[in-house]
Amino acid sequence: MNAISLFILSLLLLASCTVINQQSAPPPQKTQLQTRQVQTREYDTNDVKLVMKAVLNVLQDDGFIVRNAQLELGLLTATKEVDLRGNGGGNDFWSNFFRGIDRNRSQGEQIFNKLKQIESSVNISEFGKQSKVRANFQVKILDNQGRTVEVYQVEDPKYYQDFFMKVDKGIFIQKQGF
Repeated sequence: MNAISLFILSLLLLASCTVINQQSAPPPQKTQLQTRQVQTREYDTNDVKLVMKAVLNVLQDDGFIVRNAQLELGLLTATKEVDLRGNGGGNDFWSNFFRGIDRNRSQGEQIFNKLKQIESSVNISEFGKQSKVRANFQVKILDNQGRTVEVYQVEDPKYYQDFFMKVDKGIFIQKQGF
């Protein structure tokens, strides 16, 4: 009876280690095709200029500053900046607390994440009787001294779904002539 209990206990311990290892494993990397599927939508018009105007309006409505628009290439680039310090400064404490504060030893100055820059590039191209739109968003976090802390690609499918839903509405509005 004692050997059986030891055997069962060993199996349970082994099974729990396997579960822990599976939980701590990073999610599998998305393939390039999977990333493109999230970032791309097709629209039932081959009027690239109309689609480009709708995308431009969506970016501006979302607070982006359009940096470049090339109709011939179907390319739009835009940037949006978000102050991470909050409105009244009350968020500074909690923001810095959870992000961690690094002290500059020579000056005793606090280093904290200050600015989030979201960069967007959108490619609009004619695709038969349709238009194809591929959007890409990248985030850059800067500290209060202007140094880059982190750069990452926006991979959240919901972010892109929300963007394309706004583009859908923008195309509808453009077609209506508003």
